[in-house]
Amino acid sequence: MRHIMVLNAKGGCGKSTLATNIASYFATEGASVALADYDPQRSSLDWLERRSEDRPEIVGVAAFEDGFRHVPRSADIVVVDAPARSHGKELTELVKHAETLIVPVLPSTIDMQATTTFIEELKNVGKVQRKQAKIGTVANRVRDNTLIWGDLDEYLTKVRVPYIAALREAQNYVRAYTRGLGIFELPEYLAWPDWEEWEPLTAWLRSKRSQP
Repeated sequence: MRHIMVLNAKGGCGKSTLATNIASYFATEGASVALADYDPQRSSLDWLERRSEDRPEIVGVAAFEDGFRHVPRSADIVVVDAPARSHGKELTELVKHAETLIVPVLPSTIDMQATTTFIEELKNVGKVQRKQAKIGTVANRVRDNTLIWGDLDEYLTKVRVPYIAALREAQNYVRAYTRGLGIFELPEYLAWPDWEEWEPLTAWLRSKRSQP
């Protein structure tokens, strides 16, 4: 059983969007997937409740209530939507449950500053120090040809953890969420630009580079 955790102490950075789309990606690839929502706002579980029964199954887990107690043992992949404002002992405890850590970052000076502090704290977590968990960053909700996107791209290039992908701000994510779908489950004519942007991330997740 593999655990992929999407986390950043800064709220509003798109953790649930990444978590739900990663879960749907692996489900459409034929894996047995569980989606563990640690955030009491339950955005990932709300998405799952919108999902049609004719789509590949994803098992929802209210981790903010019972932790991983109800994760099916048959799951191949557990995608974890971590809560915001996780620090100290709470962060250490969360990271114990993951081998792959994805940190989404928005094109904002405030978000970049907050992420600098968070990644340094994350690097000091024992499991990461022992190289039992791998970290990757993702530029999220970017707009081409803006100065702040250029700043974010430069920042993530220099942050000294793998910079995996850049995902645009697009209405397709809203369309997918409201129907309980992932970006890969939208029609190709509509979502092909997003599929291309996701390819570096899905390739990294499939590779040994994303696992200890």
